[in-house]
Amino acid sequence: MFKLAHISDVHLGPLPKLTFRELASKRITGFVNWHRNRRKHLFTDTLDVLLEDIERQAPDHLAITGDLVNLATGIEIRAAADWLEEVGSPETTSVVPGNHDAYVAGAHDKAMNAWYGYVCGDNNPAAWDEERKIFPYMRVRGPVALIGCSTSIATPPFSASGYFGRRQARETVNMLRAAGEAGLFRVVLIHHPPIRGATSPHKRMFGIRRFAAAISSGGAELVLHGHTHLNTTYWLRGQTRPVPVVGIASASQGPGGKKPPAAYNLFHISGSAGAWHLECERYGLTPDGREMALENRVTLLD
Repeated sequence: MFKLAHISDVHLGPLPKLTFRELASKRITGFVNWHRNRRKHLFTDTLDVLLEDIERQAPDHLAITGDLVNLATGIEIRAAADWLEEVGSPETTSVVPGNHDAYVAGAHDKAMNAWYGYVCGDNNPAAWDEERKIFPYMRVRGPVALIGCSTSIATPPFSASGYFGRRQARETVNMLRAAGEAGLFRVVLIHHPPIRGATSPHKRMFGIRRFAAAISSGGAELVLHGHTHLNTTYWLRGQTRPVPVVGIASASQGPGGKKPPAAYNLFHISGSAGAWHLECERYGLTPDGREMALENRVTLLD
């Protein structure tokens, strides 16, 4: 059995001191939003409790589906790189970026450079090459193929949308087909929910129909996303049966907020090609904020 843990929307805090130049951009809206809302509910202590519980579960791999930072400043990006090294090695941890990781123009490439070991595929160059497209990537870990996609783009103020384009769709289909032919369990990682109506219009993903076509054409067993800070399960049409699309609450969300408290999913993957078994356990923060407890267990594939 292969155990895959999934977290998202880490939003590492607190915010660093920002220069006037850094604030003279979209970051001013994020700065105000952090101090009015996010800092009241997103806590490093909560994240620590969650990670300690994941460590206790000893998963084979950890998937992080974006928004490691808040305003994508240089200090935040470097701090996230240090944090990733504490969480796990690139061999056992896979990352895709979110909209906050590309908060302003140029931030995405800086983040991918700093986090390269965690966002590169098995066949990517050993060193960062900004001229080469990283996404989608494929990493094979045991019986599992992790297909990492990016919807991370810089957007105007008051927008948090994402984009899944034609080139990425074509390459995603090719990777999914190759992984299927190799008899692997295919997990697609993406930040924005690839489901119509899953989030408000200004936070939606452009290319939802394109992504759905990639999944139905290439084949997949599981899609993981973040962005909404909600615990959700949707379904997309697959080649032979529906594909579960699973979202998760913010990994830093404390108790008492409008959104559900921090949670992570632990997937138990067993079986073989054509006869996969997938069970999902969701662990959530208890009301006192001191520990994680099993909230739900469901069989998604059988």
